[in-house]
Amino acid sequence: MKRLLAHGDMLVWEKDDFTCLKNGYLGIDGDRIDYIGTEAPRDAYDETKDMTGKLLLPGLVNGHTHTGMSLLRGLGSDLPLKEWLFDTVFPVEDRLTDEDLRIGMELSMLEMIASGTTAFTDMYMGAGYTAQSVLDSGMKANLCRPLQSFDPDEAPMACRRMREMLALYDQWHGAGNGRITVDFSIHAEYTCTEKMVRAAAEEAHKRGAGMHIHLSETAAEQQACVDKYGLTPAQWFDKLGAFDGRAYAAHCVWLTPEDRALLKDRGVVAVHCPESNLKLGSGVADVPAMVAEGLTVALGTDGAASNNNLNMLEEIHLAALLHKGVQHDPTLLPLGEVLKMATVHGARLQGRADTGVLAVGKKADIIAVDMDRPHLTPCIDPLSNLLYAAQAADVCMTMADGQILYENGAFLTLDRDRILFEARRAAARLLG
Repeated sequence: MKRLLAHGDMLVWEKDDFTCLKNGYLGIDGDRIDYIGTEAPRDAYDETKDMTGKLLLPGLVNGHTHTGMSLLRGLGSDLPLKEWLFDTVFPVEDRLTDEDLRIGMELSMLEMIASGTTAFTDMYMGAGYTAQSVLDSGMKANLCRPLQSFDPDEAPMACRRMREMLALYDQWHGAGNGRITVDFSIHAEYTCTEKMVRAAAEEAHKRGAGMHIHLSETAAEQQACVDKYGLTPAQWFDKLGAFDGRAYAAHCVWLTPEDRALLKDRGVVAVHCPESNLKLGSGVADVPAMVAEGLTVALGTDGAASNNNLNMLEEIHLAALLHKGVQHDPTLLPLGEVLKMATVHGARLQGRADTGVLAVGKKADIIAVDMDRPHLTPCIDPLSNLLYAAQAADVCMTMADGQILYENGAFLTLDRDRILFEARRAAARLLG
């Protein structure tokens, strides 16, 4: 199908940056953008949608989340990370069934689609059971089954989690015409042994798969690793081969300058999760230093249990403001740089070179924001309004691969009422 989006303003990609094209036309042929311009295209289109008053931009990419944890939303609030994770979250997660994991992911996808996210990077158990839900939703996802192993004598292939990670890759990698990418995942330094990390890195390298890890989230984690190994977590993972291929690391709050240089040299993408890090009291990652030093930074929400929402516009808003206040410098992280984190850099993290921007030949992963709102009027600077004032409820259309997933409050690929009913029932059983 050929569809034309007409008379909308759009944040298009020119000379490696975003520029606003006013009252433009964007043509879509199948799953790709085939026209962008200020004049109506000569080619005929099957459908024309009037986008007057709307701002078109690339679909947002959530660089780090745990979708199944939406059923745990609000669990253990106001606790430090270790107590929250080991004493509160892990015991409930042990009771999650495959059906719970599917419901949690579907609930997360409802929330993400409605707030403008078209692709997400998931680290959670049960991904083999939930992958079909991703295909049904129309979204894109990098799925990872995280590896944990506390026994230094455990053989890699005797580890159930390792076997599940390999099976996930073999069954689902590339499914849905590439909408699903399967990456490998090591949960964290403090939840895995050297033997298992090395084995997972070797298996990922054999397949050319990406590697998804938690890195230097808290000061205690960073110091404990130095005390144990004489290495920071970044140095430890690098020594064991985890950064030999495409790799991305969530949080990175306590990186040293040497860690940042190492990640840049290895091409590791750092995933900034400002809201989760604030809620858990983990600290504020030095993202301005990362950017200044040439490290690629993406944005993620983390899970709903440590954030309470999966709203990437809120992460954008926080990332654009937080560092200016902490470092007393309003020039830090210009608007375009923050939007890149949520789009271009997220696509790079996922290994998707065909998306992340509005440009001819790229995949039609597009969202529309209704700018005809009191809090978005006047629109002197569309980028400023988007990053500092737009809300999730202002998203009026979400499209992935040319398919409209959500429009004007209606979900076109997911059954909202069923998912909400099942989510409430599952949470009542888990927490009752």
